[in-house]
Amino acid sequence: MFDSFCSSFKLLKTFHRHTNWINSIDFSTIDSSQFLYSGSDDKTVRIWDIETNKQIQSLIHPGDVYGVKFSPYHYHNHRRNVICSSSIDKKVYFWDVEDNQKLQIFKGHTECVTGIEFSPFNGGRYLCSVSGDKTIRLWDVETSKSLHVFNGHEDGIWCVDISPLQSNNNNKDDNKSNSIGVVGGNGYTICSGSFDKIIRIWDIETTKQSIVLEGHGGTVRSVKYGLNESGMCCGSNTILSGSMDYSVRLWDIRSCQEIQVFNGHIDSVWAVEYSPFVVNNIEVNGMSNVICSGSSDKTIRFWDIRSNKKELYVIKESDEGDGIYCLKFLQLKKKNRRKYNGYGINLCYGSRSHIRIWG
Repeated sequence: MFDSFCSSFKLLKTFHRHTNWINSIDFSTIDSSQFLYSGSDDKTVRIWDIETNKQIQSLIHPGDVYGVKFSPYHYHNHRRNVICSSSIDKKVYFWDVEDNQKLQIFKGHTECVTGIEFSPFNGGRYLCSVSGDKTIRLWDVETSKSLHVFNGHEDGIWCVDISPLQSNNNNKDDNKSNSIGVVGGNGYTICSGSFDKIIRIWDIETTKQSIVLEGHGGTVRSVKYGLNESGMCCGSNTILSGSMDYSVRLWDIRSCQEIQVFNGHIDSVWAVEYSPFVVNNIEVNGMSNVICSGSSDKTIRFWDIRSNKKELYVIKESDEGDGIYCLKFLQLKKKNRRKYNGYGINLCYGSRSHIRIWG
């Protein structure tokens, strides 16, 4: 599937409006419409209609925007299109897109809020935020309360992820039945990457640090859990990370060991993602074997997780670009996407002042 994708890979769409670095992108499908959300150092969150290729809204922040996420909790519980964003002004905002109004503001961090992530359990009711104040905060979106503050990093934290949905929670009554412990997230963990060059993993229920992963020689800019057994890559026992030391690393959570180091970038790695691709139709336990990374060196590189040899494929940003700062794989509607082996695959990334979609 990966070879087929590369053979016809081309630029499909470009979104221009931002005037500074784009730090975060997210995507949602609401009814028959598909939307892209982006947050930038130009102090805006912008909302784009992918079908028409047009910006439909711009939400003004008092400061640079570092994180943007579509809120699954508001959509599934209230049928509202709500965007969550984090900013240099130390706050987390929830915006009602239809009314163009702030619904909630979370205050508690004492430095810039650099990353946010919704819980895969309990319908996205819980939010993690990380900050330059060296802390991780767990929030209850429903009550707007801060539930816990995780301390342990020795410098500011840049990125966060929450372990993927567990198979035994994939039932329709998940919100009601999963009521174990403090937040109903028994067995889930939080992963954080910091300027202290360390990746830390925290147990949500016990609120204790459980694992420390050391090896990077620079700030950890991106961390991602592997997907669970219903997903497509590596399994939920892995962590993928990218760093200012120019490397991409794959870690085994069970052994607390580094599995692979991928070298090839010549500048800081800002974004890493597990892909839905397989190489030569060879799968590992039914899962994908391709990861990708975006860097300040203006390239996106694809790697085979079974080998630390030279990258499989490289996308080079044009000279007008200024590095790759965020990545996301999208599944667009049929008329907007190419299909390989039943999958609609599109790669979206943000650079200095534009967003591009390839497929």
